[in-house]
Amino acid sequence: MRRPVATSPTDTWRAAPEAVDISADASRPGLSHQIVPIADEHIAGFREAVDVVARERKYLAFLEAPPLDDVRRFVHSNIERGYPQFVVVTDGAVVGWCDVVPNRTRVIYSHCGTVGIGLLPQFRGKGIGRRLMQHAIDGAFAFGLTRIELTVRETNVSAIVLYKSLGFEVEGFHRNAVCIEGQYENLYSMALLKD
Repeated sequence: MRRPVATSPTDTWRAAPEAVDISADASRPGLSHQIVPIADEHIAGFREAVDVVARERKYLAFLEAPPLDDVRRFVHSNIERGYPQFVVVTDGAVVGWCDVVPNRTRVIYSHCGTVGIGLLPQFRGKGIGRRLMQHAIDGAFAFGLTRIELTVRETNVSAIVLYKSLGFEVEGFHRNAVCIEGQYENLYSMALLKD
């Protein structure tokens, strides 16, 4: 089943197939992995996945997931505005996500979007994150963004390698930018420009 044909740049990414089977990248044979645009039925699972990754205290800008109502508002806002937000669904469960949210704080930044991405630990290193992020990048450029930004901790070497392989370039180094329980970490800021 396909989504309706796009009628404007803002819904172009949603005109893609509803689900992309990536089972060849399965962490275990027999599992079914699909990348799909987020929908209401994914919200609780999305929040649970965010919470697992956040509680690792290694990757995200928060240490636990926001309350379910806040997550629901975030997702509904993204859907209503046509922002690209995808989830990986494995045997009915959300195991990862990637979104690119436009920067609407100032009109001069409206061409930029910020990446949010995460995968449950057991699904990392299998090519799933690469395909998920590529969907979000394609969706962001189809939406009309021309610059995609992210920050990543210096210690997250595998993510840095992934981002560079997708064309992101390091644009800055932020010393002691993260502090968790008195321990400081450095961040890289990276960006990808539309050709």
